[in-house]
Amino acid sequence: MSRPEKQRIVHEPPIFTEFKPLGIAGRHLERTYLSLDEFEAFRLCDYDGLSHAEAADEMEISRSTFSRLIEKARRKIADLIIRGQMLTIDGGNVHFRNNIIRCRDCGHMFNISMNRSITECPVCQSKRLVNLAGGFGHGRCCIDTNQKKGGHYAKRRQNRAGRYGPDDRKTNGLLRRQ
Repeated sequence: MSRPEKQRIVHEPPIFTEFKPLGIAGRHLERTYLSLDEFEAFRLCDYDGLSHAEAADEMEISRSTFSRLIEKARRKIADLIIRGQMLTIDGGNVHFRNNIIRCRDCGHMFNISMNRSITECPVCQSKRLVNLAGGFGHGRCCIDTNQKKGGHYAKRRQNRAGRYGPDDRKTNGLLRRQ
């Protein structure tokens, strides 16, 4: 019997979960699946520029496990770009640290911690909100996990101005920190 897979920590759910080449209907394309932990490894290493050791610490996994994850993610991403496949991000044994809420009326997206809930949009006061972490079946489990864990990188980022710092706003207007 194999050892159970350790749950990996993902900072927040992806905003977009499907990508495909322009001009071709999705039903005609082969699909490549990128798990949420592979997505997080790719984000931490290639987008945020962390070393393998820092990213492994953030995901609360070993460095060797992280290296296998990032290689698998890069191989899948290269394959879908070269072969023109459709990418779907879904699945994996993960817990989210933060959540993204999107307003269906005004389109604004807000980054909040998992242990906080929001019932109306701070911009337009609409109650029509989409919980992106909930779309992956997450909620209470992530709140319980986050109260026990934290990760060195997560604690360091909370004290830093920038992408997830206080009053942070992406320049494209997609996310606002709440």
